[in-house]
Amino acid sequence: MLELLPDSARVDGGRLAIGGVEAAALAREFGTPLVVYCEQTIRTRAREYCAAAPGALVVYGTKAFPNVAVLRLLAEEGVGADVSTLGELRFAQAAGVPAERLVVHGNNKSDEELRAAAEAGAAFVVLDSAEELERARAAGVARMLVRVTPGIEAETHESIRTGHVTSKFGVSPEEARELVPQVAGLHMHVGSQLLALSAAREAVAWLNRFVAALDRPPEVVDLGGGLGVPTEPGTRAPSIREFVAALLGELDFRARVLLEPGRSLVGQAGVTLYRVGTVKRAGDRTWVAVDGGISDNPRPQLYGARYSAFVADRFGAAASGAYGIAGKHCESGDVLIDFAELPDPRRGDLLAVPTSGAYTLGMASNYNGVPRPAAVLVRDGDAQLIRRRETVEDLLALEV
Repeated sequence: MLELLPDSARVDGGRLAIGGVEAAALAREFGTPLVVYCEQTIRTRAREYCAAAPGALVVYGTKAFPNVAVLRLLAEEGVGADVSTLGELRFAQAAGVPAERLVVHGNNKSDEELRAAAEAGAAFVVLDSAEELERARAAGVARMLVRVTPGIEAETHESIRTGHVTSKFGVSPEEARELVPQVAGLHMHVGSQLLALSAAREAVAWLNRFVAALDRPPEVVDLGGGLGVPTEPGTRAPSIREFVAALLGELDFRARVLLEPGRSLVGQAGVTLYRVGTVKRAGDRTWVAVDGGISDNPRPQLYGARYSAFVADRFGAAASGAYGIAGKHCESGDVLIDFAELPDPRRGDLLAVPTSGAYTLGMASNYNGVPRPAAVLVRDGDAQLIRRRETVEDLLALEV
């Protein structure tokens, strides 16, 4: 389990601490559910990407967790922002991400979003359809890439597979050939939560063949992101160095390279803390209910994502059985973890779910009128609130 935790995590006397702050103290001060982000881990992962790909433009896949403080921290490490909506663009601008490190995506960009990208002076706008070219020109966009769909079935859940023939993203190779002479380069991304190098290697091999058939190679090639993060003990993913080497080491042509990591920058950096409520037997199962669930982490229901959990102040204690971890929502599918081995869980325990820093709060909702959790950034014994907890009053303020 320790290998799933952030770089700064320590266990002393069975009590978890992250960034020099005990989990129990964080829960007391900020309440639960609470997503705790380790600054050291985020900075280290950013530096690993920059070291693995010197000279490349590395941009953070903002959708993994759109947060001004995290974007600002990454910008300090030389990482830009990959944004796919006007909202994400505004987050990046609020964080002070330089225009030359902004890449704007989106499979259905509005004219307003194209104008905003042009006004921001974004480094590149990635065209997702042929009709978008003229609208982007009319909006004043200067530099564009075209996203090509290579027809690769990546080994990941179908909902986060993006490079297959029928994907909603990108254009066909035939359309891309017509568009390439009119833009700065190509973009390709085959999927997310990739735990092997095979899809990356297959994608680069396809790209080499595609570029070899063009009249001239593109000036710029964006190889996307997709590197996965283990969420259960015993699961392995390639290192950042291995993943980047598989992409760059097999390119047959020279071009400026862009990379778009998201999950691999913030996934392991985040640990979600929940407070245990009801513990009850139901047939041959025992359910442990926590004070969050599908509203703060919908990934188990959307993608079949699997997580691990432990009691934050009894780490390493012998398990008394395997328990289902359920959320508090009025939904039978509101199950965070099917089976977690825990030591006699009881009301009031603090449950920690590691590697939950990506696509949790970013995909959170207010299902059942539940306010979204707070997030903190920890470092050297200090905890900084980077997203305050919503209140019911916040939700009611939207009603008219």
